[in-house]
Amino acid sequence: MDDVIIKIKGMTCQHCQKRVHDTIAALDGVTTVRVDLEAGKATISYDSSKIDFEQVKQAVSDAGYKVVEKEEVCPMPTPNGVKLITEGMASMPVEAEVIDEVPPAGPKTAQSPPSKTALSPPSRTEKTAIGVTGMTCASCVQNIEKDLSKLPGVIKAVVNLTTEKASVEYDPVQVGPEQFTKTITDLGYGVVGESVTLHIIGMTCASCVQNIERGLGKLNGVLKVSVNLTTEKGTVEYDPGRITVQDIIKAVTDIGYGAEEIKGVDVDREREARGKEILSQKRNLILAFILAVPVSIGEMGQNIAPLVNAVPGIMGFLGNDYFQFIFATLVMLLPGRQFFSGAYKGLKHGATDMNLLIATGTGSAYLISTASVFLNLGAGFEHKYFGTAVMLIAFIVLGRYLEANSRGKTSDAIKKLMGLQARTARILVDKTEREVSIEDVKSGDIVVVRPGEKLPVDGIVVEGRSALDESMLTGESIPVEKNAGDEVIGATINKTGSFTYRATRVGADTALAQIIKLVEDAQTSKAPIQRIADIVAGHFIVTVMSIALVAFFYWYFIGFERLDIETNYGIASPFLAALLIAITVLVIACPCAVGLATPIAVMVGTGKGAENGILIKGGEALETAQNLDTIVFDKTGTLTRGEPQLTDVVPVGGVSEDTVLMLAVIAEKGSEHPLGEAIVKGAAARGIDIPNGQDFNAIAGHGVQVTYEGSRVLLGTRKLMTDNGMDPAPLNNIMEAMENDGKTAMLIAKDNEIMGVIAVADTLKEHSAQAVKYLQEMGITTVMITGDNRRTAEAIARQVGIDQVLAEVLPRDKAAEVKKLQAKGQKVAMVGDGINDAPALMQADIGIALGSGTDVAMESAQIVLIKDDLRDVVSGIELSKRTMSKIRQGLFWAFAYNTAGIPIAVGLFGPYVIAPALAALFMAMSSVSVTTNALLLKRFKLKRQEAV
Repeated sequence: MDDVIIKIKGMTCQHCQKRVHDTIAALDGVTTVRVDLEAGKATISYDSSKIDFEQVKQAVSDAGYKVVEKEEVCPMPTPNGVKLITEGMASMPVEAEVIDEVPPAGPKTAQSPPSKTALSPPSRTEKTAIGVTGMTCASCVQNIEKDLSKLPGVIKAVVNLTTEKASVEYDPVQVGPEQFTKTITDLGYGVVGESVTLHIIGMTCASCVQNIERGLGKLNGVLKVSVNLTTEKGTVEYDPGRITVQDIIKAVTDIGYGAEEIKGVDVDREREARGKEILSQKRNLILAFILAVPVSIGEMGQNIAPLVNAVPGIMGFLGNDYFQFIFATLVMLLPGRQFFSGAYKGLKHGATDMNLLIATGTGSAYLISTASVFLNLGAGFEHKYFGTAVMLIAFIVLGRYLEANSRGKTSDAIKKLMGLQARTARILVDKTEREVSIEDVKSGDIVVVRPGEKLPVDGIVVEGRSALDESMLTGESIPVEKNAGDEVIGATINKTGSFTYRATRVGADTALAQIIKLVEDAQTSKAPIQRIADIVAGHFIVTVMSIALVAFFYWYFIGFERLDIETNYGIASPFLAALLIAITVLVIACPCAVGLATPIAVMVGTGKGAENGILIKGGEALETAQNLDTIVFDKTGTLTRGEPQLTDVVPVGGVSEDTVLMLAVIAEKGSEHPLGEAIVKGAAARGIDIPNGQDFNAIAGHGVQVTYEGSRVLLGTRKLMTDNGMDPAPLNNIMEAMENDGKTAMLIAKDNEIMGVIAVADTLKEHSAQAVKYLQEMGITTVMITGDNRRTAEAIARQVGIDQVLAEVLPRDKAAEVKKLQAKGQKVAMVGDGINDAPALMQADIGIALGSGTDVAMESAQIVLIKDDLRDVVSGIELSKRTMSKIRQGLFWAFAYNTAGIPIAVGLFGPYVIAPALAALFMAMSSVSVTTNALLLKRFKLKRQEAV
């Protein structure tokens, strides 16, 4: 058994890694293979008696990748994108050689020279690790190490190509991580931090989001913070060399909220956390109303004599000051505790949120009432406001309970996706089946699946056959047949037979996990329109507090006498009169509605898309997609099927279609040309027997010749027929008509007599024309871009109904064509599926990739269509428009509510138009109404659903 390491060039993604692995593993004699995408290497063990090393190298080359015999000079990237070839670099030794033992990889190090400014060792040193992107070889490592080592104060710089990290030991007095980042980026490489997702507990409004983002953003080592109120999650990018996850969690806790790290995808834990919140608020709600209703009735009884006379014993007890004080105190300490504790923690760190408004309003009413019970405050303070305080708490808790329930519904999409995962897997260990947790399945394990079971991970069928229900991924209800060598996807359902397959992608690498991650990222992201809400929320609390204070002083010094409050409203104390208005202002203001309008709509919209196979990568994509006015379609593989199909068989001279087709198949049976394969498949689909010919001969650029039962059969161009003494002119009209429709027409002849015409074409996908029609009805211009000649391109465009054709465009020029359209002021989306579409997808305002396409295309796009149905392009745009409409509606009503509510509470239209308790109810309902309006997006139907 021999081991070998080969250096492979051309691998760019996990798809490449998988292809190289499967190619080598399929070779007879190869026992194990491990492909390292980051290092660009493959480690192979093989039996040299069955296969030699040259065959391994040839297999890799045949797969489309290059085996490097000699390390190439590293192209050193620069910030402006120009590649500079560094001079004087020594070539690396050849790595494609047989070795007895594979040595462990180790990072290269570079010891920096003594600092120019420090003549003695530093008294204190620190270390930091920085993630680096863009490195391709050992020369990149040397470039970074050399420049980092030149910095004053750097003691040692170590760069590891495999882990893509730079470790720097330095004197913090002279230099810091900021200079390291600048040095690396100036060289043209990228710098990335690590990322952690936190579940944040205790957020109630947009101000909470602002407080956390602002507090974490100030921490040394935090690069980026994004907090989502609706999902109760925060994503933090940080430099692990300067700060730890525990430091970040502690910072959140210090601000006054709870936080815990989310590791992986755990639907049970998510559901449990949501359930705890709903249950907690439900208990608070029940307790608040049980305690608050008697207090409120007792307070009303103090002012309503008939009520007291009707039930004097009960009303006398409920109206007793000490009874009201005890029950109100219980409300404040139990269901109301969350508001006071949240306000205290926030103020400790200079943060303000909705808790402060509630605590100030309810606390004021409670304190003044308590004081009037135990102290003689004089005339005007005989009336107590315990009922007002406790009903405020009760209605606000009601709002929080309803809001928690609504938030749970917005995350249904993620829950459904998570629920698709299998919990366990059955793997073969020493030819014995063993049931293990899905987390214990490793790449390379052989998995056994029986009828009715979910597939735990992605892989390739090794033995057996079955039909799989892939509707969770594609939306297609018809089961898909799977045989040995076919790829299978985790979470799909095995319908019929048992089979075994080799796991290739497990854990976070499975297709389902990637979809869940993409949807979670999208739901955590912010749409640009949310900037308005963020600006408002950042100043909302202080503004409301200021308005309440101004209102208090106005009604205390001016309004009380001017409107004769004592006579008209029965309140003898100017202080109490002004305080009630200030409390109403505090509790009617609702930053929650402003903060929830955007994230809830984005969450429901992206979730609805994910449920139907439309993956939208964030709020920015949603906002941009609504403004599109031009859609550019790649032709091959996007509008068309991407492979030729037999379209026409036209016999002449009295022969049958089957005879003409049989002769064509005999001629093409030995050909590997795509057109020939299309003819063979077409004949097989019609059930025609395919006999063998002899003496196959390919005539370059013209066609093929074969002998069948002693007769010479020719298939090819007009020139092939003319060169062999036949006249194709009578069939020119038929052939030109086919060619004008974008088809490739070929003549078939037997013994120098033309028998008919065969046509092959890359046919349109089933719903291409319908999708184009829908887009045009929406007022969107449709464009097709292709490298085909103009006649073929225009033929396809006519069939599909495309408005504009860009023909004979080289792959490298597609992005430039998109840019030309953008220069005219058009908002452009590019729809494609191939690697050569990636630059155009990136250039377009929105890139839309088909899920049947390449990984590179999907990574370059902002919207991915899992189901290969172009009607989903229409659905994606309509969903974006509908979502943005809900966002605007939510923001409008949130701002309208506060714009109308606060002036009413201030007394602009007269004092006490609305009571404090009723103001609290209105505030609670505003948040619920915004959430409920966004949830209506769940009724959205896709175009392909409407067509059913």
